[in-house]
Amino acid sequence: MKRKASVLPGFKLSLGFAILYLSLVVLIPLSAAFLKTFTLTWAEFWQSVSAPRVVASYKLTFGASLIAAIINVVFGLLTAWVLTRYRFFGKKIIDAFVDFPFALPTAVAGISLSAIYSTNGWIGSLFEPVGIKVAYTPLGVVVALTFIGLPFVVRTVQPVLEDLSAEVEEAAASLGANRWQVFYKIIFPAIWPALITGFALAFARAIGEYGSVIFIAGNMPMVSEITPLIIITKLEQYDYAGATAVAVVMLVISFALLFLINALQWWSNRRLGHTAS
Repeated sequence: MKRKASVLPGFKLSLGFAILYLSLVVLIPLSAAFLKTFTLTWAEFWQSVSAPRVVASYKLTFGASLIAAIINVVFGLLTAWVLTRYRFFGKKIIDAFVDFPFALPTAVAGISLSAIYSTNGWIGSLFEPVGIKVAYTPLGVVVALTFIGLPFVVRTVQPVLEDLSAEVEEAAASLGANRWQVFYKIIFPAIWPALITGFALAFARAIGEYGSVIFIAGNMPMVSEITPLIIITKLEQYDYAGATAVAVVMLVISFALLFLINALQWWSNRRLGHTAS
């Protein structure tokens, strides 16, 4: 049987260039990190990645990233809903502000957030009388990670909401469904895969964030020190193997978490496909 020609010419050449590009940008640098880590013995590796200061940074980095991603899922969905379902004055300006964390240098974002949320800042001064300190605490880390992760959720969910037909919602409402039932039974299943994708993107972005966090975190060991700062500190001390060891641990944990999120997304898409059929 004669093989059918590809619609797109040059597939093999394009695939070769794609693999070469991914190898140069992703695979080779990651392989270098693993190879440098393999120069350590198991005892040295374990000592580098399980030090109390490093473990505390793991907890803060992954915990704050998870909290920030969950917050962004809720308020990112709300923002995308307002931008797609309502018309109001200044809508285009607000829509442009959503992408602001993409364009703003992370160092500038960190300095601005630390100034605003400090005890004498505009927002921080409001929390000070009730004993809540934001800047230079783990709470400040969550604020910074929420700031840089919001656009990922909004821009992932927004196109799905725009493509969602209003006729289905109107039909459900005409059959007696209330607003909550329309959202839960019709809208939420349609945007669920996009929400999972936005959550994964925001979470992955938060794990590796450095510039916007170091200015508002305070960088206190065992309290508000993130793992990327631990890696930078080891590099400044010429402990390259120790730095790559911590980086490899972060890489493995991040990959495992993203794999679980992608598996959940695949399962939800398959379930929606079976439901639709």
